[in-house]
Amino acid sequence: MRTESLSFLRRLLDTPSPSGFEHDGQRLWMEYVTPFADRTWSDAYGNCFAELTPTSSAASSVATQRTVAVCGHADEIGLMVNHVDSQGFVYCKAIGGIDSGAIVGKRIQFRSTVAGVSTPVIGLVGATAIHLQDKDATSKVRKVHELFIDIGSKDLASTMARLNIGDAGVFLDTSMMLSDDLIVARALDNRIGTFVAAETLRLAFEQRHELRVRLVAVSTVQEEVGLRGAAMIADSLRPDIALVTDVGHATDSPGISHAQHGQFKMGEGPKLAIGGALHPAIVARLSAAAASQSIPLQRAATPGGSGTDTDAIFIRAGGIPCGLLSLPIRYMHTTVELGSLRDLEQISQVFAAMVLGLASDECFTSGV
Repeated sequence: MRTESLSFLRRLLDTPSPSGFEHDGQRLWMEYVTPFADRTWSDAYGNCFAELTPTSSAASSVATQRTVAVCGHADEIGLMVNHVDSQGFVYCKAIGGIDSGAIVGKRIQFRSTVAGVSTPVIGLVGATAIHLQDKDATSKVRKVHELFIDIGSKDLASTMARLNIGDAGVFLDTSMMLSDDLIVARALDNRIGTFVAAETLRLAFEQRHELRVRLVAVSTVQEEVGLRGAAMIADSLRPDIALVTDVGHATDSPGISHAQHGQFKMGEGPKLAIGGALHPAIVARLSAAAASQSIPLQRAATPGGSGTDTDAIFIRAGGIPCGLLSLPIRYMHTTVELGSLRDLEQISQVFAAMVLGLASDECFTSGV
């Protein structure tokens, strides 16, 4: 991966962006895509867009020009302050799908909205020493609302001087390289999707003379709490085609049933979703674009919902043809999500090849 792209990815991964509070990550994304775009903008809830239009005389008029959206969501899971007890301990609600058993003993950083508090408030998810635990209760996994966070306060007033109810936080773990190819981060899900959208735009910009469609890179918000940003952009942008990226499960670690979850390996190529929400013609074009670059794809049976922004986009505007390529990762929704840079880079390469191969007036129908 090029040095500048990897640097951008690492900064994006390490910038806190919990659902509903994505502004810092979105600003960073906009800074990166602006040099490759004719126009950038954002909407009322922080969905961000970067547009690249054809310059070729082979492109049709704006009136008939197709719009292709390349989408990834910017938000990550986290915690929100819900209650502070008399001793100053903080109790939270989950932002997105939190595995409560995996966060005990973790450090978390809150972005405070208390006037005068400008630096992150650091807290520890309380981990009662095993020596002091009731042995009959040690096997019980506590729910998120049963966990407490210690920010070092002595009482309720001390905590409320630093945090407000509703303040959001993410885990303090930052990204690191486990090898030359494998990256670890708390938010591969799904900062890698916004990275792919940005990199697809950059690759198309570098070959702009071949572009015959309107390309819009999109970084959506609030996916982890209900695919909300994707629904907004599908209605406002109304693209003719949507190419979506998210993470998917790699099932090459111990204890996972391949019969139930399929067999997917890190480093063996992106996952190509097949199923009702994924338009067969788009699937075929993505497969062809990958084959033209000798990029392997791992086919993923997706008969119902994909659990990604695709599910909110394809049903809008009378049906928007969609394709979904996912990055196989291990340990999803933990602070040690693990994935391959090679797989990640290949997603934007496949998307860019498909976009650059589209005719200006191309339509995708059901073939019925």
